[in-house]
Amino acid sequence: MTETITSRPLRTGTPDTPAAPAALGGLGLFTVLLAAALPLVDFFIVNVALPTIGADLSANEAVLELVVAGYGVAYAVLLVLGGRLGDLFGRRRLFLAGMAAFGLTSLACGLAPDAWSLVAARVAQGASAAAMLPQVLATIQATTTGPRRAKAMGLYGATAGLSMVAGQVLGGVLVAADIAGTGWRSVFLVNVPVVLVGLFLAARAVPETRSARPEPVDVPGTFLLAASILTLLVPLTEGRAAGWPLWTWLSLAAFPFAAAAFYAVERRADRTGRTPLVPPSLFTILSLRRGLLLLVPFSIGFSGFMFVIAVALQQGAGLGPVAAGLALVPLAAVFFLFSLAGPRLVARYGTRVVPTGAALQGLGLALMALAAWRSWPDLGLVALLPGAAVTGAGQALQLPVVFRVVLSEVPPERAGVGSGVMITTQQSSLALGVATLGTLFLSLTPGMGMRDALVTTLLVQLAAVALTGLLSLRLPRTIP
Repeated sequence: MTETITSRPLRTGTPDTPAAPAALGGLGLFTVLLAAALPLVDFFIVNVALPTIGADLSANEAVLELVVAGYGVAYAVLLVLGGRLGDLFGRRRLFLAGMAAFGLTSLACGLAPDAWSLVAARVAQGASAAAMLPQVLATIQATTTGPRRAKAMGLYGATAGLSMVAGQVLGGVLVAADIAGTGWRSVFLVNVPVVLVGLFLAARAVPETRSARPEPVDVPGTFLLAASILTLLVPLTEGRAAGWPLWTWLSLAAFPFAAAAFYAVERRADRTGRTPLVPPSLFTILSLRRGLLLLVPFSIGFSGFMFVIAVALQQGAGLGPVAAGLALVPLAAVFFLFSLAGPRLVARYGTRVVPTGAALQGLGLALMALAAWRSWPDLGLVALLPGAAVTGAGQALQLPVVFRVVLSEVPPERAGVGSGVMITTQQSSLALGVATLGTLFLSLTPGMGMRDALVTTLLVQLAAVALTGLLSLRLPRTIP
């Protein structure tokens, strides 16, 4: 079914020619990128705050993992639905509603009186992020073309990668600063003024876009996608801390059946002319399919590394939250600088920059593993600097480019569902990285010691980087 994108405000058109969406200006782009940073910062900001949260709220390890997993799972489960609702009701409208809800739920996290209240607020915060974030990429897709879109997508990729590192750094600084005695609560309360600024700017600078022929929400597909993600991520994130009870194994056993049922329902809806939540026909787009396949191991390794290094630096090397956060500043700084150069490199060399980035990331991880082996427990900013800097350069040459590849050939009328699928894949993989690499590291530590567990986990991640390098060789050489 062919759909036409309309927007408010609109450029003038004729009665027979629908008006085109208003272009996304510089202030509007800044606003949506600010919103894109918030959910990713919040996924990682709690890593260095967890020990303080546990001590203050008397929370055990299983509950603390729910503080992380509750946000990530709710976020991943509802992202595609958020993209569809934006197509249906208007992306600007959903963007404003999601951002306002994100501010309110951040306030609820910061004021949580006990651990279970914090878990509930984090779940609600993840749901709010799922309403807001798909509208960012969908708005960019629907309101930009050509070089402007390439620049906007490059900046989105840079923002996403930088946010994931900056979240951990910011978390350490805020916890240590103990602003007005708020301690760990400031890592959530800091979102409130940012959201207020974002709402003010969005109301003035972000154009409205929506589908002129909206399709109803695919209820069976929504429930089956949720079941698929939940049956995989919940047992993996909670299993180790809970002692791997029977329900975790039953849930994992149910995952392939839920996933198969989801695919069958979506395929049937696609064939009968209805609009499924995730149209299987979308995956006939070669660039989207290959880009998503590469995004999975990259995101698993990224989030797993961030979680493991936070635990190792604080509990093993004895660093405080600030020192643990600052140890990653070289990675963040180099990532930012190389992200700025990325569009020019892609224009000249195409997607060949991605395998180059994978090689650099692998070298950086090897240098950090060597530093951990030789310097433990004196592991900090100086020891990690060479490896972190090289790793940041490698990541910056991959993530923004992969984002551009995935959405490069998605038609504007499917911008919402396309961005929802991509972000769901990324977010599910981020949660899976914490669950798998984090579980591996924490399981190895009692028997091997933290140094050897850290080195082993970094080497496992190195294998994932090798996989992304091989997969990147199959990407289209140029990006439309």
